[in-house]
Amino acid sequence: MKFELMRFRVLAGKETRVQEWMEFLNANMSAVEETLEPEQMYVESIFAEQIDGVYYLYWYSVQGDNPQSVHDSEHWLDRKHLEFWLECIDPNYPGVKLTPKVLMLLPHVRESMTPLL
Repeated sequence: MKFELMRFRVLAGKETRVQEWMEFLNANMSAVEETLEPEQMYVESIFAEQIDGVYYLYWYSVQGDNPQSVHDSEHWLDRKHLEFWLECIDPNYPGVKLTPKVLMLLPHVRESMTPLL
């Protein structure tokens, strides 16, 4: 199992479009859930932050070791998600992978995830 937190910079002027993207994901949560199992995505959260006028998105995830890539998915939601990504995320600012130090899970939560791995 891997857990990670990644930071990506939003292109200037795309803040409103990012809000639409997040609303799209929230409005289509049943479709989002359909995409999680092939990706072995057990937890995925998106956070936003603005620093000195620059907008960033953070992805926190807990995922299995052999996931299907979102890029290989044929699911309509993943295709739309990638369209938003290409439109909004700054390709000149490489994603920053923050260093994980501790994963704290209740034993029964960890055990429920183990058969999935």
